[in-house]
Amino acid sequence: MIHVISAANRHLYEDVLEQHFRVRHEIFVEERKWEALRKPDGREVDTYDNEDAVYLLALENRRVLGGSRLYPTTKPTMMSEVFPHLAAVRGCPSNPLVWEWSRFFVSRERRDGAFNWQLMAAAQEFCLDQGIERLSLVMETWWLPRFHEIGFIVAPLGLPALVEDSWTMAATIEIRQESLDAVCNRIGTTNVVQQDGPRIDCIALANLCGLAAAQRKSA
Repeated sequence: MIHVISAANRHLYEDVLEQHFRVRHEIFVEERKWEALRKPDGREVDTYDNEDAVYLLALENRRVLGGSRLYPTTKPTMMSEVFPHLAAVRGCPSNPLVWEWSRFFVSRERRDGAFNWQLMAAAQEFCLDQGIERLSLVMETWWLPRFHEIGFIVAPLGLPALVEDSWTMAATIEIRQESLDAVCNRIGTTNVVQQDGPRIDCIALANLCGLAAAQRKSA
């Protein structure tokens, strides 16, 4: 199952989160050679790994096998702060109903289509439950045909550009029951998300983040 981890239930998953930061470092730094992310402690942690992040982590006996991160666009995001040029046509989203989707990863031993689909289904399933309408993301362009293949509706926000020698783009993905159903039909299941302990209210959190940001600007 894909576990939802947020500030509300983080106390149940502290060991898992620490493991997940180290797995991210192994994949994004050691394997993919994103040297800008290298940390001396072997933990890939950035500005957006804070109390407002929501993690969707694939666990097997508390072993991290894959995952991704969601973050409210009512706060400064990776897209708005690091890659705004990729969204130069339509702009970077800032809306409580739009959350940024980043740090998608799968461990080497599980890199088959079915496992990727489970992680993609988890994002749709969780967002549908929360009332989130779209995901925003910065992705390498080779993701685009993969998303189209499984029935995701993707809208580019600007023109692709080279980032770390890879053609990269900004886009949004619509959250739709039809998209979730299409993926679940492929993997032969009706749900993949597990939520233990207290649950987060993403829309309420995003609205609070937006209010706090507005207050900081007016101060």
